[in-house]
Amino acid sequence: MKRLLILRHAKSDWGDSSLDDWQRPLSGRGINDAPRVGEMLRERSSIPDLIITSDAIRARSTAEAAAEAAGYTGEILLEPDLYLATPDAIVDVLNSVADDSAGAVMIVGHNPGLEGLIAQLIGDFQPMPTAALVQLALPIERWRDLDLSLSASVVDTWRPGD
Repeated sequence: MKRLLILRHAKSDWGDSSLDDWQRPLSGRGINDAPRVGEMLRERSSIPDLIITSDAIRARSTAEAAAEAAGYTGEILLEPDLYLATPDAIVDVLNSVADDSAGAVMIVGHNPGLEGLIAQLIGDFQPMPTAALVQLALPIERWRDLDLSLSASVVDTWRPGD
C-alpha cells in the first residue's frame, strides 16, 4: 500500500501582468497558507518520504514552504512535466519514482489535472482550491504499478478554510 499526497499550489499573485503564468509568485495569502499545509502534515504525522513539484514558481514555492514547516529533510524534485499536467501525465511522473521504499509521495501541482486525477482514482469529485491537500491510499506495492484504473481511497483532506 502506498500513500499519495496531492497538493495544489497555494494562491498565486496576478498583480504583475508582465509575468507569464509559469512565473507567477505566491500572493500574501499563498505565502501564509503554504506553511500551514506543512504544519498540518507534521501534526498528523503525514510527512511524505518524497516531494515532487511542478517547476512553476508558485508550485515550487508552495512545496518549499510546506516542506520546511513539516520538517521534511529530503530533496524536493522539480518536475517540469507536472506544470499544467493531465491525470495521465501525473501518473507517468509517479510511475517513474524508482525508490519503491518511498511509502508516501507528495506531488505539488495545478488544476484541472489534480482534480481530474483524484476523480479518476476515487470515482468522485473532490474540489481542490488553492493550498488544498488530499491524501489517498493506493493498492500498489510499486509506484510503477499505479494507473488510473485503480480504486484508491481518501485517507485525509485539508483545505485552508478548515
